[in-house]
Amino acid sequence: MCRAAIAAGADGLMVEVHNDPEHAMTDGAQSLTPTQFAETMKSLKRIAAAVDREV
Repeated sequence: MCRAAIAAGADGLMVEVHNDPEHAMTDGAQSLTPTQFAETMKSLKRIAAAVDREV
């Protein structure tokens, strides 16, 4: 969804990040680990550049 949102021109995203999503008190199933978040951000930066935006 993040990638599609950036490609469509979103001005912001809300992403939950947790060091140990399996043991998060809430929303663990939808949380990214810090490593996953870093990888996602790399991908988003490439997509943003392709649509003349920046992250």
